[in-house]
Amino acid sequence: MSHILCEWLNQDVKLSRRIVPGSFPEDFSTGYLLGELLHKYGLQDDFKQFSQNSLETIPETKTELLNIYSDDEYIRKIHKRVEEDTFSREQRAKRRRKMLMDQLAAHEAQEKAYREEQLIYRLMKQSQNERRIAAQLMHVRHEKEVLRQNRIFREKQYEERRQKEFLEALDREAALAKQETIDNEEQITREREHHMKIAAERAQARYKKHYSICWEMIDQIIDLSTKIGEYRQLTNNRVPLKLLLDWKELFLNGKPIYEQASIQPLPDEPSPEQLVELNKMSLLDEKDYGEYKRMTGEWSPTEENSENKPPLNNNILGHVLRRLMEMFYPPKPKSSPEFPSFPVKGCILGKLFSGKTTCAKFIEKVCNIQVLSVGTLVQEAIEAFLKNEMKSEHSMISQESESSGEKNESYTFQLLFSMTVMDILSILCTLPQLSVRAQLGAASQKWLKSGKSVPDELLIDILLEAILKIPPEKGWIVEGFPMTINQAKLFEKSYTGIDVEAKDPISEKLSLAIDPRAPNKPPPTSPAFDVSILLDISDSLVLKRAANAEWSSSQNPDTEIVEEKIDLAREQILHRISGFLKTWPKLEKWFSIHQNTLVKVNAETEEGLVCETVKEIIEETVKNQNRSKFSHSYFLGFSNKRRLPYWEMVENTYMNTIKTVLRCLRDEQYTIIHYTADIRKKFQDYLKRPHFKQEFVSQWQTDFNSIASDLQDDEETKAELHQRVTDLRDLLWDICDRRREEAEQERIGVMNEEWLPDRRGIAMNHFFTLMQAELDRFQDTKRLLHDYYRAMEGKIPTEDAQGFTRIPLLDINEEQKKDQDESRRIPLVSSKLPSPGNTKSEKSKTQKNLKDKNSENGVTTSRNDENIIIDTWQTAVTAVSDMVWNAATKSRLELIKEKALAFLVELKSKAEEAYKDMEYWLASMFLEEISSVEKLVEVARHHIESSSKIHYEMTLEGTDFFINSDVKMVPDPVPDPVPPPEFQRIEISGSSTLTISQLTTLHKQFLQLAPKGFIPKKVFIETVSGLVNLNLGLNCFPDTWKNLTLADLENMASEFTVNSELTDWRRFLLAAAQPWPVPSVTQLLQTLHGFKSVDVTGSGFITQEHYTQVGLWFNGNEDLNITKSCEEPVSLERINHLIKFFFSLFADTKKDIALLDYIEMLLYFASHSDPVEGVYRALSIATGTYIHRRKKDSSSPNILSNEKTLIEDENEVLNDTGEGIISVACLLKVFHTGGSKDEGYHRFSCLKKAESYDKHFIKMYQELGAEDLTPIAVELLLKHPFMEDLINTCQEYKLPVSILSGTKGFKHTCINLH
Repeated sequence: MSHILCEWLNQDVKLSRRIVPGSFPEDFSTGYLLGELLHKYGLQDDFKQFSQNSLETIPETKTELLNIYSDDEYIRKIHKRVEEDTFSREQRAKRRRKMLMDQLAAHEAQEKAYREEQLIYRLMKQSQNERRIAAQLMHVRHEKEVLRQNRIFREKQYEERRQKEFLEALDREAALAKQETIDNEEQITREREHHMKIAAERAQARYKKHYSICWEMIDQIIDLSTKIGEYRQLTNNRVPLKLLLDWKELFLNGKPIYEQASIQPLPDEPSPEQLVELNKMSLLDEKDYGEYKRMTGEWSPTEENSENKPPLNNNILGHVLRRLMEMFYPPKPKSSPEFPSFPVKGCILGKLFSGKTTCAKFIEKVCNIQVLSVGTLVQEAIEAFLKNEMKSEHSMISQESESSGEKNESYTFQLLFSMTVMDILSILCTLPQLSVRAQLGAASQKWLKSGKSVPDELLIDILLEAILKIPPEKGWIVEGFPMTINQAKLFEKSYTGIDVEAKDPISEKLSLAIDPRAPNKPPPTSPAFDVSILLDISDSLVLKRAANAEWSSSQNPDTEIVEEKIDLAREQILHRISGFLKTWPKLEKWFSIHQNTLVKVNAETEEGLVCETVKEIIEETVKNQNRSKFSHSYFLGFSNKRRLPYWEMVENTYMNTIKTVLRCLRDEQYTIIHYTADIRKKFQDYLKRPHFKQEFVSQWQTDFNSIASDLQDDEETKAELHQRVTDLRDLLWDICDRRREEAEQERIGVMNEEWLPDRRGIAMNHFFTLMQAELDRFQDTKRLLHDYYRAMEGKIPTEDAQGFTRIPLLDINEEQKKDQDESRRIPLVSSKLPSPGNTKSEKSKTQKNLKDKNSENGVTTSRNDENIIIDTWQTAVTAVSDMVWNAATKSRLELIKEKALAFLVELKSKAEEAYKDMEYWLASMFLEEISSVEKLVEVARHHIESSSKIHYEMTLEGTDFFINSDVKMVPDPVPDPVPPPEFQRIEISGSSTLTISQLTTLHKQFLQLAPKGFIPKKVFIETVSGLVNLNLGLNCFPDTWKNLTLADLENMASEFTVNSELTDWRRFLLAAAQPWPVPSVTQLLQTLHGFKSVDVTGSGFITQEHYTQVGLWFNGNEDLNITKSCEEPVSLERINHLIKFFFSLFADTKKDIALLDYIEMLLYFASHSDPVEGVYRALSIATGTYIHRRKKDSSSPNILSNEKTLIEDENEVLNDTGEGIISVACLLKVFHTGGSKDEGYHRFSCLKKAESYDKHFIKMYQELGAEDLTPIAVELLLKHPFMEDLINTCQEYKLPVSILSGTKGFKHTCINLH
């Protein structure tokens, strides 16, 4: 059936697509063929538009399915397309149903007509058989209808299943695309994090490196500082400049300042610390030798000889030595392969994915330039070896290795060493027949098979072999090479044949004389690369390009090889970026500074723009290419070479001798410093040796205290004791004299040591050795030039029969055997004899023993060292006086003589200074000991005259005398018996201190007479006199108070009198209650804030309960420290009673509940022995903040000693809410102008200046800018002249130092509360 239907559709209907029975469902699934069939029968009019949309949609759908994106636009397109397909299918189904219904209706009409005809016919011919057949036909018709309905239902199910599968496929592909996008983003994020981690590790490594450098520098600075500090102690703050320069040299070169290990003796295998010490010694030797050679620094001539400074170089000798060196060490010819002159030579460098390969291919295509890739060349070489590529030229690998010079020998030897015997035989059998490229490929394959990278030398040989095959008219560019600075230098050396790091071997061998006319260095040749292009790109863009390359490869499954390469690169991308960042700084310095060929291109722009930029750089390089050829050759011939090795030995001997002598002089300087410091320290320790004077003093004190008390007042006993003191003094003086004589003998023994003459002799021998070295150099130079010019004349050099002049050294160890003198090559003279001069002077001189004794420091000498040095210098100068080139040698000999004399003078001055210091210390200690004895005698005679025992031990310790209060020489007296318990609570009055009951009696009397606090002066005197004389028994006043006269009472009243009429009895009782703890400003402010905290209403008054709760600055439980002037014990119980007494003294008891004006009370306690300080304390109380006193005048001499010890730390002051301002009301509180006229007994109410103070204060505020009398800053107020005069003249806040100053001078003491 399907075949018939397909044949009808293909032949009769002639659809646009051929229908095959097997593909019938697939062809009609899109609905296109069904629409075409309906259109052919005129049942669908919009088929043309539908066909165009379908044809345009199908390729677009295929393209969209292939190009899956991770954005929302693609999802929206899919949904839109699904909706359009659904709508089109619904329209097609409607049209199909309509057509079927029409066909069905027509068919039913035909069937109905036919049935009617048949019915009529059958009715006409009705029979039983016809009825049976009709029934069968009806049944068959019914079955066909059922089959048709089933087919329609099945097709509908197939359509729904296809639609569902299509939607599921779309959802599945969208989910896969989304998941792949997420995976790619996660991969990019991981790679970026890995890159950031590597960058952080690199930054951490740099930080550790810099930290270690800084730590080492700080360690060096600390060592240098401590070293200087140590030597400042050793040299009395006069460190020699030479030592500072040596330490500076060690510091700048990063060497340790302190000695790490001893190199004496030096073992065969030194330790690392000993190697460091050897490096330090070599460094200082080179520094000293350089200064000596250039005559600078320590060896600079004096100002008189600086103008006649000879030239440092002998040009003639340098020229002769240069000619001999060039003949004895001929330069080796440089061999390098000859390369043609290419139009352009360059390289393209950059990170991974920077576009190197793209730019190289573009340049190769556009500019006709050969692009070389080292990796590709290595692969081609290996392939040539595997294909057995035969040689096309007559050159072989041996010739190639010879032409490439010494650079190939190392890796060829390594290659052969790493091969087995069979490998070498197999290669030798094949190599002679292979090409050069195949031979290099064989070596590369061997390295790669062993798991190692190809050596740089082999890579360069492969690259040079490829360059040789490039036509001369065609330039070349290397891609991604060189990657390291070593490859760049090796390629430069191999291509140009010039080693930029090579030094002139002849110039290195000539050190004493340099030829000024030596040929200059050859002019620089053109570098191997004409241009070096860097494609600059950031690391983040590299990662992004790598991710995009991976994405592109995943969309093209056919390119499996490309995908594998990209995956491999992705694994290595971070390491390759890190490697590039590590090696690029040195390459950048090489190409930009040494080669000057570096050009940077921004590779983050578009690909075409980058390629065009590189093309322009190449074309500009070709245009500006300048070629220059240089050639230089000369020939020098000289037949006499036998003196050159001898001169090399002379140079080495000269330099080693000079360095050794300078090292010895440096060690001598250290030895001198340490020796002088050591003898100083030992002598000081010797002066501090123990003595036995204390035993005699203790014995005398014991005998003195053993005398009975009744005999101490006897005149004869006193005379006897004075005589004993005199005997003790004479005995102690004798001990001091003996100690001085012993110390003097010790000092003389130090001065008579042979150390100083030995050091002088050793130093002179060092300088004589320098003279001998200069003399030998001069004589060897003379011999060399003599032989050279005789050889130039064609004569045979003759041996000089006359020997060289030898300068004798001083024989320091004269006690050795004299049979050893003949074996010595260096002549020695006695250190006690003057140095020998020339032959004429020897006959006229005789042996003399010079002994100079210095009375000041005792320095003795046995020879005239200056004459010895001058005679030795004269001998050396005489030996060089007959030569033309003697100016430089004479100058150096003169300089050595000056330095030798200066060294001896410095050595002598240091020794004399040490001896003078010892003499000064000896005299000072003797005088101090005598002075301590005099002090002891004075104390002893004082106790004899005062008839008192010496309770504590008199101590003579070293040069000090003191009374040791820790050791008692007299036992303590027996304490008084304890009174009965009933009398223990009774307070007993002391010599002048009033008891609490006595103070209460005075307070009650004064309160009854003058409750306002001010009483007439006359009434005050009568009241005090009456109470003192009338109270008897336990309440009896002290005798000091009883003995007060009328004049004493008037003087005491004057201290507390406000004016000529009234006396402030509260100030009197406050002073009479002493001793009590004097508060500081901090304590007053703390107490004020405590009272304000309980005064919730802010009325300024508190009850006794609040007063007890807050307390004062003392509460009776503290540790009270009484000053030394106090002779009475202070009871803690008295302090507790004083706290209660102060409340009753200042509280208003007329009210039902006694209230205390705490500000008024604290103003009383602000009084001070210095009235100005008292005013500042009162201002602090009034303002509630600390008011600083301007330190203009010195403190009052009457300030109590314990008040001076009060430290009022500003940091302890409470954080006040006030801002240091004061109002007129507060000022009136302080300066007593706040009362009214009707308050007759108010504080300061009767002052005549009260109203004037009011006016002055108002005027002062207005002058300071407070027109409405607003509070102003205290600092501004204190600067006003009126305020300054008022503070300086105010006496209202003066606390009398002595309340009974007019009687017997007894002073109350105050308590310092800690």
